[in-house]
Amino acid sequence: MSRTRIAFFDVDGTLTTATTIFRFLRHFLSATGHPPHVYEQRRQRLKAMTDMGLPREETNRAYFDSYRGADVAEVERLAREWFDAELRAGGLFHPYALAALREHRADGDLVMLVSGSFPACLAPVAAHCGADETWCTLPEIVDGVYTGGLTRTPMIGKAKADALLAAASAHRVPPEHCVAYGDHVSDLPMLQAAGTAVVVGGDDHLRAVARLRSWRLLPGAPSARQLPLPSSSASPSSSTPSTPSPSL
Repeated sequence: MSRTRIAFFDVDGTLTTATTIFRFLRHFLSATGHPPHVYEQRRQRLKAMTDMGLPREETNRAYFDSYRGADVAEVERLAREWFDAELRAGGLFHPYALAALREHRADGDLVMLVSGSFPACLAPVAAHCGADETWCTLPEIVDGVYTGGLTRTPMIGKAKADALLAAASAHRVPPEHCVAYGDHVSDLPMLQAAGTAVVVGGDDHLRAVARLRSWRLLPGAPSARQLPLPSSSASPSSSTPSTPSPSL
């Protein structure tokens, strides 16, 4: 069937109520033998980078250093385990955004996820939602192990707009026939590249832009439910990446 429209969905804070990369990192660290304070330290390092005014692309790069030395297959297994736990707990998906995604699917539109997260974390999300493609940040992998680096620019900001235009071109769909959903000011380039934009929640600046341009507004995502920590399945010394460098 020929598709004449593509719907692009940001994930964290738009399609989901939680930031999936941090929800999964907490699960990953606990499952591989780290005490809870290790996750809190890593989150605080990233928050400090944000508070210093560093671009979101830089904090995204720093996040992936948490997986340096980790086995890719094991991370993927734990990501599926984490997602199953989220489904059991309920409340992971933002009902308004998920309903919009399902409407696009029912209309025969292509559905793309566009996220700063990575394949291991997004694969179960995409499968559950029935997304056709996922455009995301790609960690560097050598011999089945994460190096802590990336293979290309993080899927944030302008990279999301570039992904929209590339996907539209690949599927021969004019950008003006595309719909984009986002919740953060970093989604603005993608929203501007689409013919139709929808702001989900969002800060005052983004919602002001939406009103100025007559973009559709959806309510913000409700608060995510807390997940219990999984039991450890390995010791930190043998199965998990090394502690991030102080630069994180």
